[in-house]
Amino acid sequence: MYGVWTPEQVRAAEEPVLARTPEGALMRRAARGVAQVALAELERRTGGVAGCRVVVLAGAGNNGGDGLWAGYELRRRGVAVTAVLLSPDRAHPAGLAALRRQKGRTLSDVEHGVAAVDGADLVLDAIVGTGARGGLRPEAATLARAAAVAGVPVLAVDTPSGIDPLTGVPGDEFVDAAATVTFGARKPVHVLAAPRCGPVTLVDIGLGPELPPAPVQVLDAADVGERWPVPGPGDDKYTQGVVGVAAGSATYPGAAVLASGAAALATSGMVRYAGSAAHEVRAAWPEVVATDTVGEAGRVQAWVVGPGLGTDDAGAGTLAEVLDAGLPVLADADAVTLLGQHAELREKAAGHPVLITPHAGEFGRVAQLTDDRVDSARRAAADLGVTVLLKGNATVVADPDGRVLVHPAGSAWLATAGSGDVLSGVAGALLAAGLDPWWAGGCAAFVHARAADVGAGAADGPGSPVPASHVQAALPRAIREVRGAIR
Repeated sequence: MYGVWTPEQVRAAEEPVLARTPEGALMRRAARGVAQVALAELERRTGGVAGCRVVVLAGAGNNGGDGLWAGYELRRRGVAVTAVLLSPDRAHPAGLAALRRQKGRTLSDVEHGVAAVDGADLVLDAIVGTGARGGLRPEAATLARAAAVAGVPVLAVDTPSGIDPLTGVPGDEFVDAAATVTFGARKPVHVLAAPRCGPVTLVDIGLGPELPPAPVQVLDAADVGERWPVPGPGDDKYTQGVVGVAAGSATYPGAAVLASGAAALATSGMVRYAGSAAHEVRAAWPEVVATDTVGEAGRVQAWVVGPGLGTDDAGAGTLAEVLDAGLPVLADADAVTLLGQHAELREKAAGHPVLITPHAGEFGRVAQLTDDRVDSARRAAADLGVTVLLKGNATVVADPDGRVLVHPAGSAWLATAGSGDVLSGVAGALLAAGLDPWWAGGCAAFVHARAADVGAGAADGPGSPVPASHVQAALPRAIREVRGAIR
């Protein structure tokens, strides 16, 4: 598990470190880290650094200074470096002087800058830092587009310029980085806009003792593997966790099949299905005990309710019955809509071990969604008194106590019909096994995303769509992988 801090928290932590460090030492340390990653990138892409050309897009202030000093380090290693100064009169004086001492080339007009970018092996994005908001200005946008058109990889310095460092939301024009080097601590953009950052390298500049507790956590495979329920020699089907699934309808029987099957594959001891799709569930998963109503289902330790359920009075009655049982509940899809429509259902859910799993559209039915998805999920969890898993390319899991997990999916394979039903079944199985809703949501999101990657590999080529059934089928392998990652 690693932490993520806001830009403001990182800047506050830098102040005492800067105060006790010789002037310029932190920038030099950061620049050496950028240069090391740049050299490794050149080696990987070209087989060596001899004859390589790097262009630094240097803005004003310290971020531009980081880039200029990185250019100085690269020149010392024989790389041809050109710095395009986007604000020549505000370029970092010491960094600029150092680069020029090493015979680095500087340009201050966009036309020549575009030509330099077009002939480069690597571009360093040192345009703006974490204090910037909004998209790139026209000159910077022209240079960023030139790199994209020419296919020249961009290494972002701290964060990709033009993408909000707090929310991960890109402006109208922004840098799409192949990789990023950041300093002191990871920022929200690195997990909320992970595909636009590429692999992130963290350079230690001594901020650790000055940072507050991380407001956002990111799980790794070992964290998930350590918490995944595995039967022991004394377990039976009841002690492993019995999950009930109230989902599906005559119109959407597939939701019931996907959720029930995912719960079974997620190592549940037993799955009990209750609903009008009982016949379809039995046909697909004969190990599931299927009945027509919640009242007939028998004893369970957690419920999954909502996928394909419907939002009519019958659906509301089913959700109320499940909530009244006082057990952990995973509420998804139509159940989220019903919570938004009925204050009495929200009152039943508040303060109980309930995990809701809305996508952006469903989230808007129970709370206000802003560009700051972390803050939106955290506020919704506190206001509703339930744990909120906000689905998206970066999944946010927020607990009413303020804890937040983010899972930065590296692909968009899960943007497919039915994938949320699979996630519901997995998370419900974890609730039945005894995980609290925050951990159940975080672990389920991690394995769900990994299963999507596995399922994509089994499809007909890397660009093929991945149906939810492939994601469901890949769950056992994804679970084996996280279990194998335990330290």
